[in-house]
Amino acid sequence: MSTRPNQRRPQKTGLHPRNRHQGHYDLDALVRTCPALKPHIIRAADGSSTVDFADTRAVTVLNSALLLHQYGVRDWTIPDGYLCPPVPGRADYIHALADLLGESHDGNIPTGERLMGLDIGTGANLIYPLLGRVEYRWRFVGADIDPQALDNAAHILAANPGLAAGIQLRRQTVPSRIFTGLVGADEQFDFTLCNPPFHGSQAEASAGSQRKWRNLGKDRSGRQPALNFGGQANELMCDGGEAGFLARMIDESAALAGQVFWFTSLVSKAANLPALQQQLAALPTTNVRVIPMAQGQKHSRLLAWTFLDKKQRRAWRKARWAESTVI
Repeated sequence: MSTRPNQRRPQKTGLHPRNRHQGHYDLDALVRTCPALKPHIIRAADGSSTVDFADTRAVTVLNSALLLHQYGVRDWTIPDGYLCPPVPGRADYIHALADLLGESHDGNIPTGERLMGLDIGTGANLIYPLLGRVEYRWRFVGADIDPQALDNAAHILAANPGLAAGIQLRRQTVPSRIFTGLVGADEQFDFTLCNPPFHGSQAEASAGSQRKWRNLGKDRSGRQPALNFGGQANELMCDGGEAGFLARMIDESAALAGQVFWFTSLVSKAANLPALQQQLAALPTTNVRVIPMAQGQKHSRLLAWTFLDKKQRRAWRKARWAESTVI
């Protein structure tokens, strides 16, 4: 990609080698692909061009341009007030997950229609199924508790029929539950993935937004930050915050021990890991992994666990992955 002065954005370090978003955004190319981005390009203090990452509308249009330019996803948008995900970071999760599957498959990443993933909290943005479908041709069930979010996800799929053929949408009708009542008794998933709510209260979420606002140099601007730069309450907050949500997920996962190869989730707060690992150790898990990820100044990690023993994993791979395309 070009690194001319007018292609400025915060430098990303530590992205997965297969991530398409290395280096700087080529704003000229993105504007050619998506002219609606042009009004959102601003002049930085050093005279270069950038996007105002504190402006939720600007970030939404940037995402739309990135998804069209890099992945061919058309007409991507989200309703006002919904969480606008950072595309490079979400792509990193998909690639890290692919590597995890590859490690379980003699070093070969299984791709194609035979693999099915379950995205918990897919949101209005549907980002993980879209990226996973383009990059690895996996199929997905995208689940959420919010009917408006699922309606918007359906509109995105309607605009992208080639991707829609491999993505189902499903509503969790009991908000306090995660897998229970969502997964059928005979269903199998090769992986689950999740970006859990990480705040435990409105005050905690607002404090997080203020920190982001200060980091973007906006604390003296007189403008007030949108909550976490977008996001409905259920996307940002839950009882017990991230730790509470993941504790419930782990607890419910035990009932699906033989139906999922790898359970995974992002963990944004490293301090939450010890208790989660202790909880997993008390269950009949056979393998627990913590995979570090980093995008610039932001550090997170992927927590993964399975209940399948070696014999069960071999049988699973033979039944579901043997005929998949590998890379």
